[in-house]
Amino acid sequence: MTTPEARWERRLKELWASFDDHGPEDFLRRIEALAADLPPGDAVALYELASAHDALDHEEEAAALYRRALAAGLPGGRRRRAVIQLASTLRNLGRAEESIALLVNERKACSDELDDAVTAFLSLALADAGREREAAALALTALVPHLPEYRRSLTHYARALTTGDGA
Repeated sequence: MTTPEARWERRLKELWASFDDHGPEDFLRRIEALAADLPPGDAVALYELASAHDALDHEEEAAALYRRALAAGLPGGRRRRAVIQLASTLRNLGRAEESIALLVNERKACSDELDDAVTAFLSLALADAGREREAAALALTALVPHLPEYRRSLTHYARALTTGDGA
């Protein structure tokens, strides 16, 4: 027997999968209707609303909703996704330093399959903040474990970008 939560998640997944089939207002209306099925102030509902606003380039609304979702105790993997998405939104709003702070803290908070995403968005925020060499070093360091060869030399070159030890 499927739980109401599982049915809601299935409907949500189906709606996101059909994102391109809807106009912006229609998609937002559908997400709002799904969110209304959850209790007022529900962290998951707030996160999904934030994600919808974000996907529709309503960054200010998205940022406020991400913050509310996080404050409401967003559970599990959605919490980490909300931090990544909030940081990306803040970067798009020209608030790179705030984005950097969030992502640096997130890197320290936990480790999971989203580590490379945290690093990628941190690299973007660093570049926007004028810290391009640090951004490149961070991106290269994240890439090294995925390479079949050249790990040692790329690790050295990435370190040299920020220390000046001759790359």
